[in-house]
Amino acid sequence: MAFLLAFSTFIVVVGVLLIPIVFAAGGRHQQVIRRRLQSIEKARARNESSLELELLRSELLSAVPPLHRLMMKWNWSVRLREFIAQAGMNLKPGVLVLASGVLGLVGYLIGLHLFLHQLLAIPFAVAGLVIPSGVVAFKRRRRFREFEKSFPEALDLLARAVRAGHAFTTGLEMIGKELPEPLAGEFRTTFEEQNLGLPLKDALLNLTERIPLIDVRFFVVALLIQKESGGNLAEILDSLSAVIRDRFRIYGEIKVKTAHGRMTGGILIALPPLVALMIAALNPTYLKPLVEDVWGPYMLVGAGVMQVVGSMLLWKIVSIEV
Repeated sequence: MAFLLAFSTFIVVVGVLLIPIVFAAGGRHQQVIRRRLQSIEKARARNESSLELELLRSELLSAVPPLHRLMMKWNWSVRLREFIAQAGMNLKPGVLVLASGVLGLVGYLIGLHLFLHQLLAIPFAVAGLVIPSGVVAFKRRRRFREFEKSFPEALDLLARAVRAGHAFTTGLEMIGKELPEPLAGEFRTTFEEQNLGLPLKDALLNLTERIPLIDVRFFVVALLIQKESGGNLAEILDSLSAVIRDRFRIYGEIKVKTAHGRMTGGILIALPPLVALMIAALNPTYLKPLVEDVWGPYMLVGAGVMQVVGSMLLWKIVSIEV
């Protein structure tokens, strides 16, 4: 036990010391260059770009060489990097992996200290492991929501620019200058990609990969069809903007009508752990058999698993996608 605590303390200290170093390793300038190189490489992977460039790029997934070599062997490392980029975070995947490992170990030690049972410490370790990824997922979802709210306004601005006689790429530049983030940054990146020589089709397809939303895919598909078959681009953009606004209106109505169900689901999800905490605070000896008995930890783990499954089912029922 003493060796485990000493080794855990060493891992925590090393992780705390390494994380600031890794954070400082990537600057804003490097991030811009990295994203442009990724855009050109994605176009080459589709075999549709006329750019005959041989890119030999060693992208660092972590500032720690052993961890970088290990992550290079994992296929999901590239998807993890894209997942972090979609959240708008300047963070290396290695930092996320290190933070998850350190927090998982800390959670395990806390659970082991509280309950003195390895089985009951596992949920704390799992919670520590998923906290960093959960933070990234939360920021990613919030960033996509902000993008969706401003997207109809961007389509209207683009339609007005086309009606005024400006080129389509000029409209992209206007969106990057006049609208708020994150929409402005993504359209600015698209404009810079095609301005640096990437075909417009590949620049738009890169936009759908950075922002994997159904509205953005409709927008890109409509543009590509209009480019090949012709038509009134301004009317197409106006129609698409109206459809997106109607979808948001319907989504708001659904949220109002499902508010009671979502509140009930939240109460049912939070009720068991809150009741357990209240009982433990009022009468600490009441729940001791659940920890001291041989079958107690297994019953707690089973109850926790059923609680998680039930919470997922409840949240799935009250969450309606439009």
